[in-house]
Amino acid sequence: MDSPVLVACAHGTRNPTGRRLIGELALAARALRPGLRTTAAFVDVQPPTVVDVVRDLAAAGTPAVVVPLLLSGGYHVHVDIAGAVADHPTAVAARPLGPDQRLVAVLTDRLVTAGADPLDRTTAVVLAAAGSSDPRSVADVEGTAGLLQRDWAGPVTTGYGSAAQPTVADAVSAARRAGAQRVVVAAYLLAPGHFHAKLQGAGADVATAPLLPDERIAAVLLDRYDAVLGTTVDAAS
Repeated sequence: MDSPVLVACAHGTRNPTGRRLIGELALAARALRPGLRTTAAFVDVQPPTVVDVVRDLAAAGTPAVVVPLLLSGGYHVHVDIAGAVADHPTAVAARPLGPDQRLVAVLTDRLVTAGADPLDRTTAVVLAAAGSSDPRSVADVEGTAGLLQRDWAGPVTTGYGSAAQPTVADAVSAARRAGAQRVVVAAYLLAPGHFHAKLQGAGADVATAPLLPDERIAAVLLDRYDAVLGTTVDAAS
C-alpha cells in the first residue's frame, strides 16, 4: 500500500525568495525519503489552500498527512489545518515543526554566523516570532527560547511581530535596559517575508537570517509525518 501523501502546509508569502525556500523544503524532504509523494498547501496569501488540497486528495481516495510548516501551534494549526482534515477520514494533521532541539541548533548557527558569541554574557538574544493570539503558540515560542537559553550565556527573551506581546522592538529595548551591551534578534521564522523585513527596524545590533535553507528542518518535517503514521498504525492495531 502506498504511503500517504505528505501535504506540506505553509502560511504563505508574497516574497519570491520565501516561496522558493518553502518549495525547496518539500523537495529536500523528498530527497531524504525517495519515493515519498509530497504536495504544497497554504493557509493564507497564496494558493492552493489546504482546504482545497485535502478535499481533492480525499475525493481521489488518496490518504494524506498534513504537516504544518509552522514553528508553533496557533490558530492556523488548531483551526485552519484541523478544520481542513476534520471531514475527511483519509486525512490527518501532524503537529507543527516547533519546538524542536534541531531548530534551536539552526538558530544557534544563525546567531554565530551573525557574529554573536554564545559564551558572551553581555550579549542578549531576542527570539523573534511572527506572533499569535493563541496562548498555545506563545507557549511553544517560550519553550523554544528556553531550549536556546541552555546554549546561551546571556539572557534569551521573546518578541513578536504581531498579536502577542512584547513586540520585538519592546523586547530589544527591555534587553538594553537590563544591561545588555549587545542585542541580537534571532529570527524564528522559516523564510524571508513580511515579518523578517520588519526586524531590521527593531533596534537590535543585528538580526539573523531565517532558518531556511537547512537540511535539518527537512528531517524535522519527516519526523512529524512519521509520528502521525506511527500513531495511526498503533491505533489500528
